[in-house]
Amino acid sequence: MFEPPPSLIFAAAGLAVFAAALLPRLLVRAPVSMPMVFLAAGAVVFSLTDRLPDPDPVAHSDVTVHLSEVCVIVSLMGAGLALDRPPGLRRWATTWRLLGIAMPLSLLGAALLGWSVLGLSAAGAVLVAAALAPTDPVLASEVQVGEPSETQDDLEGEDEVRFGLTSEAGLNDGLAFPFVYLAIALSLVGTDPAAWLPHFLAVDVAWRIALGCLVGFLVGRLLGRIFLRSALESVRTTVHPEGFVALAAAFLTYGLAEMVEGYGFIAVFVCAVTIRAVERVHGVHGVLHSYIEQLERLLTVVVLVLLGGAVARGLLSGLTWREVLVAAAFLLLVRPLAGWIGLLGGRTGPWERGVIAFFGVRGIGSVYYLGYALSEGEFAAEDQALWRIVGLVVVSSIVLHGVTAGPVITRLDRARRRRARKGTGTEEAASRTPI
Repeated sequence: MFEPPPSLIFAAAGLAVFAAALLPRLLVRAPVSMPMVFLAAGAVVFSLTDRLPDPDPVAHSDVTVHLSEVCVIVSLMGAGLALDRPPGLRRWATTWRLLGIAMPLSLLGAALLGWSVLGLSAAGAVLVAAALAPTDPVLASEVQVGEPSETQDDLEGEDEVRFGLTSEAGLNDGLAFPFVYLAIALSLVGTDPAAWLPHFLAVDVAWRIALGCLVGFLVGRLLGRIFLRSALESVRTTVHPEGFVALAAAFLTYGLAEMVEGYGFIAVFVCAVTIRAVERVHGVHGVLHSYIEQLERLLTVVVLVLLGGAVARGLLSGLTWREVLVAAAFLLLVRPLAGWIGLLGGRTGPWERGVIAFFGVRGIGSVYYLGYALSEGEFAAEDQALWRIVGLVVVSSIVLHGVTAGPVITRLDRARRRRARKGTGTEEAASRTPI
């Protein structure tokens, strides 16, 4: 194999970072996404040389867990800061439907596929479902909201597709965790409900979700007042231009929530949304979001290159036709049907409903959940099979959704603008225009 000198590795790293800054804008209308480019780059680089360390997620489970964990934390902070729409039962109706109906249906569908088609144990089937059910806040930038709005008029311009996919990804990453803990419990104590059900309901569901929301809200209120309404002018002028305080807020919130046994992912997203709610239109939101977005891109490049390298080095070796069938069924049937059913009767029209249901991007969050569960539970000889199916779904999602996101969203935006020019000006009317 080719043995690259260290200087070439440094040059390639610089080129990768430079590409991460430019590609999102260059590829905005193309049937190619930034994640696709870096996934392919990782596969090529690790295929050409064995000088680089083996990116095997099984052999390096600690690195896999913590790197993907940091990537998700940063992305959740960015997603929460970008949302213009204030939380509410009716305003976030699309979100609640996706979380309360579509996600449980996705969990059920994935678990049944894992158990009946792949022959996984109960614990393995639940783990596959928990890892694949949440959509990803990291790799779905093409179909999510952009920069925070800076004027009051712009707050009303957030379309339902981008809002629904962003808010869903922000919250369902944490809401999948109870089922990760359930899979771990099943692998350790068996399937007898008496051994796991009380703890699952009282601690993994009720306590951890409630604590995650509470910590995120309290920290968000405190930091929001410091950032936006502090009576100490010296504090305000210090934090406003420093975007990296958003990273401090994300890590502080995550750490505090985990210390009290709450869900840190939920806490980070709630914190970001709460900071935004303290003063919805403010220049500091753009500063914080911009820094987080740049850091997220850098981390995403690293994770995707390593994921591509893992695929090149044999992550998917031994793949069976059943696993290919399950991956295709989940991406093309389970998630789209679950999303469509969940959004029926909501505020979305048929075209918006179809786009939201289809673009259930899977990615870094799935890698984290699987790595975490395998390090905490006892899944016997299923480790490799679990990595194959999850890895295949993530890679397939990157390609499938990367190819379709740009063209579909562009055409949906054009349809919305045509409706607006005709004077309707309503999201509902725009959503009913064929793309």
